[in-house]
Amino acid sequence: MRSYPYSLSGPPDVRSPARYLLWIAGQQKATLAAGILLGTVWMASQAVMPFVLGRAIDDGVIGADYPALLAWAGILLGLMVVQAVSDTATHRAGVSSWMQAAFRSVRLVGHTISRTGEALPSALSTGEVVSTAASDAFRLGEVYEVLTRLVGAAAAWLVVTALIWQTSPVLGVVVLTGVPVCCGLLLFVVRPLQARQREQREASGRMTAVGADTVAGLRVLRGIGGEHIFVDRYRARSAETRDSGIRVAHSLADLEASQVFVAGTFSVVFTWVGASLVLAGDITPGELVALYGFSIFLMTPIRAAADSVARFIRAHVGARKILAVLAVDPYVADSTTPVPAPPSGSALVDGRSGVVVEPGLLTAVVSKDPAEATDAVTRLGRFEDAVLEEATVRWGPADLRHVPLAAVRERIVVSEASPQLFSGPLRRQLDPHGRHDDGTILAALEAASALDILDGLDGGLDHAVTERGRGFSGGQRQRLVLARAYLTDAENLVLVEPTSAVDAHTEQRIASRLAAARRRDGRTTVVVTASPLVLRAVDRVVFLEDGRVAAQGSHQDLMTSTPAYRDVVIRSE
Repeated sequence: MRSYPYSLSGPPDVRSPARYLLWIAGQQKATLAAGILLGTVWMASQAVMPFVLGRAIDDGVIGADYPALLAWAGILLGLMVVQAVSDTATHRAGVSSWMQAAFRSVRLVGHTISRTGEALPSALSTGEVVSTAASDAFRLGEVYEVLTRLVGAAAAWLVVTALIWQTSPVLGVVVLTGVPVCCGLLLFVVRPLQARQREQREASGRMTAVGADTVAGLRVLRGIGGEHIFVDRYRARSAETRDSGIRVAHSLADLEASQVFVAGTFSVVFTWVGASLVLAGDITPGELVALYGFSIFLMTPIRAAADSVARFIRAHVGARKILAVLAVDPYVADSTTPVPAPPSGSALVDGRSGVVVEPGLLTAVVSKDPAEATDAVTRLGRFEDAVLEEATVRWGPADLRHVPLAAVRERIVVSEASPQLFSGPLRRQLDPHGRHDDGTILAALEAASALDILDGLDGGLDHAVTERGRGFSGGQRQRLVLARAYLTDAENLVLVEPTSAVDAHTEQRIASRLAAARRRDGRTTVVVTASPLVLRAVDRVVFLEDGRVAAQGSHQDLMTSTPAYRDVVIRSE
């Protein structure tokens, strides 16, 4: 019984593409070794068959020894059975090695995507990351499948050389030196192929990036009538990719033609030398038949070498792209000098703005520039350590940068202004970890004034959400994400503009229910908003000017005592 996903022993070796390929090989040593062993048996059984056929002709046919003929025929039949079985087993082991390598790489890329957060899209385009996981990982895996055949072909070449040496040392030298020379001649065709494949991969990545950006912004593009601009851009990238693919095809065709020419030339030379030996009386007719069979078989190692080189090139290019993804460092990481997470009921303090979030209260942060308020509260969630180095955020007595990241993510949840939903059942979108029953989920939807959304869905909580929740309006997505935030049961919940896309009546219900739900559990809540409907329901308001706390108090007090605050609220109203 196999367990999935495939295990990973230690971090990957990302010092170079070659080292990464070796590291992947080390992760699947057993499967790879089995494939190589089976490939060797498969190729060796093919290599021995011409020798057995030659002996059958000399001993059984020419020598008129029918028991010997039957014996050699039996051996030949046995070799055919071994070849058939080992061929099937080699293919299975090779494909297994291919899939293991590919899915291990996909898993590493997936872990990097989930671990790096905003750092990855700032370093690489979405299309580039998609191409890496969907294409490069599988191209990389091909090299382990072809490796089983390459090693088997090399072993068979040595077996054939030994068998031919017994017949003619001259032909043995020809085989021993000729096959490597023929393989070396193909390198002159491989070099341009490597450059063209790298060019084609770059063009494909750029095309995918444009396609992903176009699909992501399709609604906006249609709204402003600008889709034709991106379509033209995608068409240009597609043509560029097509042209580079044609150039790669030219190189592949040259490689195919070259290996046929080189292997065929070697076969002709080898057969001519063998025929000359027969005419000179140095070898028997049966040995000539065996030599002819060897000459045909020796095309296999040459073809295997050419195919392997082409796949190694693709794997090297794919590994380089995977390493580019794995090399992206997250904006946050656990500190080398960790400190314990503070006890429940500890205040959060943003040193740059001066915002103090008192435990157990519903606090609103208001600013003339909403970005200032958003930056202040987002720092409380510790999404970028470089920012915190400039303005230390304290959680109780602890520097937030040194608190274990797992504790921060569990106890401080930030729900940003741009809500995101993923594809899958609605129940899983609201409760990703499956920790709540349906009653609790419905209560959260009620608190977020989102039960009416559920009433309009045929499947209820089992409704299949489309990608990014495109089947919902902006206000519906916002309320569903708010319900999801409630269900985290976070000790500290930070909400950025949670009601910006809903109407006034819905906003009023959300404001009153938000306060009731969070106060009932004694939780701490921070809201970035300038809506008077929400501000009336909060316990405390912090007003920022130029990124610093300018005033704080109740909404009513600030409306009468702080004109700048009143102007912001009235303008939002």
